[in-house]
Amino acid sequence: VVHVAASASQKPRIFRSRNGLADAEFHERLPDRQFPGYSFICAGVSRAKPRTTATGVLGRRRLDFACRPAILRAMELPFTKMHGLGNDFVVIDARPGEPWAGFAVDSAWAAAIADRHTGVGCDQLIAMEESPGGREDAFMRIWNADGGEVSACGNATRCVGALLMDERGVDAARVRTAGGVLSVSRADGDMVAVDMGAPQFAWDRIPLSKETDTLHLELGRGALSDPAAASMGNPHATFFVDEVESVPLAELGPALESDPLFAEGANIGVARIDGADRMRLRVWERGAGITLACGTAACAAVANAWRRGLARRSMTVAMDGGSLRVDWREDGGIGMIWPAATSFRGLIETGA
Repeated sequence: VVHVAASASQKPRIFRSRNGLADAEFHERLPDRQFPGYSFICAGVSRAKPRTTATGVLGRRRLDFACRPAILRAMELPFTKMHGLGNDFVVIDARPGEPWAGFAVDSAWAAAIADRHTGVGCDQLIAMEESPGGREDAFMRIWNADGGEVSACGNATRCVGALLMDERGVDAARVRTAGGVLSVSRADGDMVAVDMGAPQFAWDRIPLSKETDTLHLELGRGALSDPAAASMGNPHATFFVDEVESVPLAELGPALESDPLFAEGANIGVARIDGADRMRLRVWERGAGITLACGTAACAAVANAWRRGLARRSMTVAMDGGSLRVDWREDGGIGMIWPAATSFRGLIETGA
């Protein structure tokens, strides 16, 4: 199926397929100058699938060109719903030649897709794009549920890494984000490991709006006070408390996230130390609210706990959605291991 539209507002014409031409003929027969004012969408399911040829008539012009099996109806684009311990994502493929390539996703689109009542529903929308220079397997773009674009998400990196490894039949992948390049690898069973790099503790790297001691921030709301701050490519503040469950995080989270001390807002963690190698953690994510799990928050909490002398560098962190293992290595990098699961796949209608 090939969609031919004169403009973004016009419903595309649909042409059915038959066997025939090669990919080279597709490019030769459809240069933009031959059909001014028209755009052509030919979105494939997989590069490994057999090619077909689409034939149709546009006015008096006959179109013959090759394409892969494509979207079933006009302007319906595929997505994959994934999660790690309940922290969930809608993943779309915008790499060259893939269905979402060239489609301009903005903050309004991201928020609409993330809406749990009228959209697909997720904590973050994730787009896989071509890595600049092609040095990594993909570039990962991240939007929070409120539509704000952010630099890093450890859990989403594991999910995207799992997709890339499955696609290529390999056991490792490299994913570039706005916060840096992250390495993903397979672990035991359905476990996926990600190396999140080294945490940052300088006030201007988090970033904060003024120079201050990041081990003891002068910040508090209600029963919460004296957090430690860190960046894992995104800003975090960790409050250490005796009792996690009684903290009204839904009430305190919005004000703490947007406190003027945080130049770009912050993710808020509330942690209880249950032993030298165990922690209970709840998280308010910037732009998403309370989530069942957050990998970067777990990494920041372990690093901040060690800096405070409260725990070891390797810990099991129990969150609302389950537990993961965090290891802050002596070389400075933090790694974490937990499952990455696919919930379902579907189509998003673009409103054409």
